[in-house]
This record gives sequence, structure tokens and C-alpha cells, in this order.
Amino acid sequence: MKRQLLLRSRYVAIIAMCLMSYVASAQSIVTGVVESAESGESIPGATIIEKGTSNGTTTDIDGQYSITLSDPSSAILKISFVGFESQEVQVSGKSVINVSLEGNLQDLEEVVVVGYGSVKKSDNTGALSSVKSEELNAYPTLNAVQGLQGRAPGVQIQSTNGGQPGAEMSMKIRGGSSINASSQPLVVVDGFVGGEMPPPQDIASMEILKDASATAIYGSRAANGVILITTKSGGVGKTKVDVNSSYSFQNTSDRLDLLSGDDFRDYILEVLPAYDYNPNVNTDWQDEIFRSGHIWNNQVSVSGGSEAVKYYVSGTHFEQEGVVDNSKYQRYSITSNLTFDVSDRVKLGVNLYGRRSTDEGVLTQEQSGGSSETGVIGAAARLEPDTPVRDENGDFTQSRLGDNIDNPVGIANGIDRERISDRFQTNAFAEFKILDWLTFKSTLGAGVTSFREGEFRSSQLIRGGDGGIALLEFDKSTNLLTENYFTINKEFGIHRINWVNGYSYQKMVGENMTAGSSLFPSEAVSYWNLGSGADYTPPTSGTSTRILKSYYSRANYTLMDKYVFTGTIRYDGASNFAENNKWAYFPSGAIAWNIGDEAFLQSVEPISEMKIRTSYGLTGNQGIGAYESLATLVAQYSNRPGEGSLILGSLANPNLTWETTSQLNVGVDLGLLENRINLSFDYYDKRTSDLLFNRPIPSFLGVDEDPATQLQNAGEIRNSGIEAMLSTRNLVGEFTWDSDLVFAMNKNEVLSLPDSTIQYENAPGHFNISTGFMLLQEGQPMGVYYGYVYEGVTQPEDVLLEGSDEKVGGEQFADLDGDGRLTDADRKIIGNPHPDFTWSFNNDFTYKNFDLNIFIQGVHGNEMLNLTRMELESFRGTNNVSTAALDRYHPVNNPGGSIPSADTDRTFKISSRWVEDGSYVRLKNLALGYTVPNTILDRIKIRSLRVYVSAQNLLTFTNYSGLDPEAAYQNEGEGTDNADSNRNLGLDYGSYPNVKTFTVGLNLGF
Repeated sequence: MKRQLLLRSRYVAIIAMCLMSYVASAQSIVTGVVESAESGESIPGATIIEKGTSNGTTTDIDGQYSITLSDPSSAILKISFVGFESQEVQVSGKSVINVSLEGNLQDLEEVVVVGYGSVKKSDNTGALSSVKSEELNAYPTLNAVQGLQGRAPGVQIQSTNGGQPGAEMSMKIRGGSSINASSQPLVVVDGFVGGEMPPPQDIASMEILKDASATAIYGSRAANGVILITTKSGGVGKTKVDVNSSYSFQNTSDRLDLLSGDDFRDYILEVLPAYDYNPNVNTDWQDEIFRSGHIWNNQVSVSGGSEAVKYYVSGTHFEQEGVVDNSKYQRYSITSNLTFDVSDRVKLGVNLYGRRSTDEGVLTQEQSGGSSETGVIGAAARLEPDTPVRDENGDFTQSRLGDNIDNPVGIANGIDRERISDRFQTNAFAEFKILDWLTFKSTLGAGVTSFREGEFRSSQLIRGGDGGIALLEFDKSTNLLTENYFTINKEFGIHRINWVNGYSYQKMVGENMTAGSSLFPSEAVSYWNLGSGADYTPPTSGTSTRILKSYYSRANYTLMDKYVFTGTIRYDGASNFAENNKWAYFPSGAIAWNIGDEAFLQSVEPISEMKIRTSYGLTGNQGIGAYESLATLVAQYSNRPGEGSLILGSLANPNLTWETTSQLNVGVDLGLLENRINLSFDYYDKRTSDLLFNRPIPSFLGVDEDPATQLQNAGEIRNSGIEAMLSTRNLVGEFTWDSDLVFAMNKNEVLSLPDSTIQYENAPGHFNISTGFMLLQEGQPMGVYYGYVYEGVTQPEDVLLEGSDEKVGGEQFADLDGDGRLTDADRKIIGNPHPDFTWSFNNDFTYKNFDLNIFIQGVHGNEMLNLTRMELESFRGTNNVSTAALDRYHPVNNPGGSIPSADTDRTFKISSRWVEDGSYVRLKNLALGYTVPNTILDRIKIRSLRVYVSAQNLLTFTNYSGLDPEAAYQNEGEGTDNADSNRNLGLDYGSYPNVKTFTVGLNLGF
């Protein structure tokens, strides 16, 4: 009996505890909506904290929240959001609390990040653009630079090799500021100068600094603009776990139209009657190398903290299988931010970033194009369709026309290429609040990048020779940086001042080594047994060290909240410049007038705010190697044992200095209708002088170069233009529509050169073009095309020009000088690769829990030199050709043909025939998402959940006949070797194709 009573009492106690727990939990969950008292709109991202605890949450996209309280009877909720008055509400057992927040005009003073600190937006005098995190993450991208494309005026971004996995991005701010040095902007990540951008999911904000007022504080490295990255950090409240995952399907956006079957037979037997055509084979080489690709992108982050300690840790995995067989890129990264408020006056923090990437690329964009360097895409276009993939022995076949080249399947599968790259960077800081208006911050950062790249060419390929060829390269660079600066931030009466004074020391060390071998007895170990090769490639190794010391100061003074004055100066000393020019000053000055606050505009109701600003200053570009101002020696070996000598490798230049850019900027910022319409407009004039050139010197100086040159400062270029960004809130309420229209025009002009005209060329070697077809000429933009003027198919009644290898039915060129001959005097400028203007139009729609994004991008007025079409429509009998051959001239079968005839004697000539309009309009992103309501999520204990589908590069409207108007042949230079992207503009040959992408994804929060 006692036992039964005891059991019953236990059951009753358990049931009672469950009921009490249920009641308590029901009472402790408080939900509600936070909205604006003025407009009635919900406020996403508002913070709700249980006062006196670290327990907190934020509102979702609809302004809804849910919080579990520890003591609902006495709890007080504190609700806050930037731009609104904070509010405290007594819970008193209520389960639903809706809150209306009153606007706070003082809090509406948005803060913008600038170099070495931040200022109120109203106090900013520089030209800068801010890009939000959600814009960078609108669709899956390889990196944040790709996500930035089209988002900011004056920022031109282009892939250096189409849709290749892991392809670098070329980025210019307000045009190319150099010819032979880097035009890439300086990247600063959480204060670390020269840092690597983390994945876009870890970026909280991005500021692009463009004029001298904004960039001069970075001195000798700021001529190309500066990109400031602020990574995400933790906040007060309970731990949050966020998962972002997406999967993308990719396919080629277009393919070349090539001859096959009977069409190819008719063409090839016409031009080469002795050709042994194989009617039993019809290989579509593009089908053989292209496949469906995919992107698998996953990120998990954990964040939270208390008033004293805040943390953010994120891990990301990005994997891309390219649309070309055997092309792949994979990256793992981790980002971590920790901050410690030791006291009211001492704050410590550390930012960590680590990344490992593996790039397994295929060879494209070949330079020689001959038997040893043909790329996959070029070979797929050139190889004849009546050749099988493998011969009767199972070996890869080779071309039977023209150059004896490997077939594209063999190139994709017979070359083992892998590049493994590691990056680690950290930046620790200590910030001391000495007085309420005086702080001191000291940072210590380190960045280490290393890579190992191996390549093995199988003996099955022409380029592999007998026994295969192996190459192995190792490279490591170390970047050490310390920044120490004081900040004065003080208001007194009608005066406000922000003053930064600091010192910087940065040391960069590079190390590299290469080795190679060939004639291997076995190919089983690829490039991992160089010693077994019978023929060694001489190894090379090297190291370099660069040091930069700097002193800087920036004062920002505001009078009466209306008149703002900014003065900046940086004094840089760089070891890589010559003895007489190691130090230089880079000053700037700016003024701004918040004219919207003047009494005569206060009564103009449509104007919410208006600011006029102007600036002028100097910045520099030190994009050269460590010892290029010094003389170098080269070992000269003798065939007699024990004897040798050293000869002069390059000539010293004791006066070598950096390129200097002066820039004038005038801008207007305008807000209308309570800032529902915001317009920012800028005009700039940017001139770069003391350009770096390798200039010819007399051969009797004994320099071991042919021709002998010396690096000197000579020449000047100009970039001028306008930028505008219009942001509008078109509809508010249950259905919203926000839009951003970005517009930019830049005019590039060469003002002076060491010689008034410099010709150069960049085409595949098998084209055998020995005369320059691109120009640097005073009064013209960089990289204009130079060639003959094409006038159509030569008719029987036309005069055949002496010096031309054309016949009736061939190419007819204009005789510009009227001498009856085709000579260099008949060439002229035939195209300009620079666009007249660029634009983008971004639209965000929301209705209840649905959101829709439509992002359109456009480039207009640029011309492209289509070298791929030049090869496929010259009809020389050396390769397969395009379907344009179906309308080729023939005196009997097609005397009215609009395309020149087939002719084995024809040589490649650069002419206006190959110059095309490269303008395009592209539907860059179309995305539809749905956010699951909190009423559902609360039941399954999930904080937030959004699912979406999207498509990228869905539609492209263009008259360009190539695979993609964003093609960029041979402009992939990086760092100090970035000159390629300055000069090689608008060229298209054998590039990796761009892709259409379809994505499904989710954003999940716990």
C-alpha cells in the first residue's frame, strides 16, 4: 500500500512539474512586432534585450520577434534600433508586446567608415560608395569582388577568364591609372592594409574610397582607390547560429557555330582538294569538353556575447565544378572576430582569417597557340570534326590541319595541373580611451600567403614530349604591419573636430623557387618525382624584401553642422624606390557645405538634406618590384671548368620614383521627400604623371637585354568622368519596392609618352602577327586598335592593291594614302575598347513573406577585337571554321557571297572586319525568396528561415558575335604585374566561356 502511494505521489509530482513547466514556458515566451511610430512600417533588425541580462534577440524581415524570458513577471524589455529612440517596456506577464519606436534625428546621423576610423555621414567630404552585405550575397559568388560587380558607380569589374573556376577578377576604380604598373585598388580588411577579402558571407560592410580626400591617408598606394572591408562581429545576446547553404547548376551561356559533316567536307575539299576526309567521323569537340557544372556553397557562423566579450566565428566551404571537363576550384576558410571590453576605457580585439584553396584548372587563353601551348577552348574551335577523340591504339588524336596540335579532350585530361594556396592573416588591436575625447589605438597584423603549383604534361600529348614534362613551383609572401594612431573626437559649442595622427610600419618579404624535369621512365607519380627525370630544367630561386614607413594625419573640422573642412597628409618612405626618391608627401584638402541645413532651404519641403563637396589631392602608385631601381648582375657561364663571369643585367636609376595621381572631385548629395529619394553625383578629373616605362638605352652600356632598357619615369594619362547613384523607396507598406540606379562615364586619355606613339600586340603566336595592332598614342585612350579598314569582298571590277595577298573574292581594304599599295600607311585607329558608359539597375520587392530581386547590368559603347572570329573566318585551310563559311564567295557557286573566299595564301591581318560592338545588357540576377513566419518557426524552435531560388546571367542582349562580351584575353596580371589589365583591353580569344547559373538555397538561423 505504501509502495502504491509512493508511486502515485511520484506520478502526481511529475505531472505537476510538467504542468508548471508548460505554464511557465507559455508565460515566458513573449512575441510581438516592432514598427515605426511615424510611418507604421515594421522595423527589421531591431534589438530586443531582457534588461539586466545577456538574453536578447532581433526582429526578422517583417519586424516580428520572439524571446524567452527568465522571469516574465518582473522582466523589462529594452527595444532599440539605429535612428529611433530606445524604449523600455515592463512585461508584467504579457505574452504579446507590440512596440512603436519614435524617430531620433540625431541617431539618424549615419556613420561611414573611412581610413583609420569613421565619421558622421554629414561630416564626410570624400567621394565614397557603401555596399551592403545583402548586396554582396545576392547570389553565390567566388568572392566579394564578383559580388561587387555593378553595385557601385565608377567601379569596373571583369573576370579575367570568363566562368573559369577560381578565375581572378580585374577591378578598376575610375579607370586605369597606370600603363605599366598595377591599377588594382588597395584592399584594407579590418584595418589590415593589403589584406585578403574574406568570403562575402563574412563581410558586414564595404566602402569604396574614390577621391583624394578619401584615399590620401593611404598615400603612395592609394592612386587606384581603396576598398575598406569590415567583417562581421558578435553582439550582446544569446548565441546565434546561422547556416547559409546553396547549390547551383551551371551551363555554358553560348557556343560557337562551327562546321560539321557535309558542310565541313565541302569547305575543306574546296580549299585543300588533297585532304583525306573521313566520312565516318563527325566529332562535336565542344560537346566533348563541355559538361554541366555546379557550385556548392556552405557557411556556418556562430555569434553572440555579453557587454564585456563579443564573438563571431564562421566557417565556409565553396566548391565549383567548371563547365569544362577537369576544371575545378575548392576553398575552405574560417573567419573569427573577438572583442574584449576590459574596462570602460580599454578595449582589446583580434581578427583572424584563414583559407586554403585548391585550383585544378585547364589551359585556356594560350599565348603561342602552337603545338605546345594550345588551350582547350582554342583547340575545340580549331580541330577538324572528322577526327575522332582517340585513334585505333587508344591514344589521343592530333590535328591533321595546319599546326599539329593536341585535341581538346587530350589537353583537358592529359595535363595534370594543381595549385594549392594557403592564406593566414591576423590583426590584433588594443584601444585606450585616454580621455572622453581622446583615444589611442595600436594594431599588430601579419599575413602569410603561400602556394604550391605543379604541372605534369603526359607523353601522350605533343607538349609532353618523350616521357612527359613536369614543373613545380613554390612561393611564399609575408606581410607584417603595425599601426599606431591617436584620434581626437571632440565637440565644443558649434565646433566639432575629428583628428587622426599616426605612424605605420610595414614589411613585405617574398620567397620563391621553381624546378622541373622531363623524360620520365614512369608517369605514375606526376610531378612528385622530379629526380627520376633524365633531363633537368635548371632550378631557380629568389627572395625580396620591401619596407614602407609612413606618418599620417587627417583633420576633419565641422562648423555649425553645416561647413566641413578636411585636410590630410601622408609622408611615405618606400625601400623599393631609388636613393634620391625614397620619401614623398601625399596631401589632400576638401570642403563640404550641408546647404540643406541653411534657412533658405529649410522651407523647401521636398528637400530632406543636401550637401555640396569638393576635394583635391595627390596619391601615389608604387606598383614595382623590390629592387627595380638598382643595377642587377647576371651570371655568365663558360664552357671551361671553373671559369665564368658576371655581367650587367639591368641598369640602375637613382631617380626612379612612384607614379603620382592628382585628382579633383566635385560632388552633390541630395535627399528628397524625407529621404525616400537619394541622389549622389560626382565629377572627377584624375591625372597620373611620372608613369613607369622601360625605355631603350644604348647597347654599348653592356646590359644583358635585347633590346637594352632602363626603368624610368615618363608620361601622363588622364581619367575624367561622372558618377551617379539614385536610390529610391518607390512603394512602402505591405508591398514595398526599393531600387538603385547606378551610372558612370569615364574618359581615358594618354596625355604624354616617352614616344608620341607606342605600338604593341598580343595575339596567339600561330597568328604570326609581327606588327603592333594596339596603340598607346598621345591624345587617344589606352589600348585602341590599329589596323586596316575592311571594305568587303573584292569584286572583279575592284583594283587589287599591290602588297596585298588577296585575290578576287578576298578581303578588300581601303587604300587610305591612295598610292595603289597596301602598306602601313593604310592603317588607322579602328576601335576603342573603353565603354562610353556603364550602368546597373537593382530592384527589391517584398510582399508579406515574399521577396523578389531583379538586377540588371549594362555596358555601352566599347568595342572588341574578336580574334576567335578572325581565326574561324579567315578560311585558310588550317583549321575548322564557323558557319559563316556557308556564305563564302565562290566565282561559280556563290558569286554574291558576303564573306571572303577560302584561300590558303591568306595571312592574318588586323582590320575593322574583326572589330565589333561589345555593348550588352544582362539580367545579372533574378531571385525569389520566402521567409517562413515566426508563428511557424516558434513551434520548431528556429529563429529564422528563408528559402530562395535564383538565376544568374539568365539573359544577355548584345550584338557581339563571340561567346561572351565580357571576354578578356591575356589581362590576368596580379599585383605589381597588373599591367596586362591596363593595356590588353577588349581582346577575345580562347577564353573560358561564361555560364548561366540556376540556384536553390536557404538561410537558417537558430
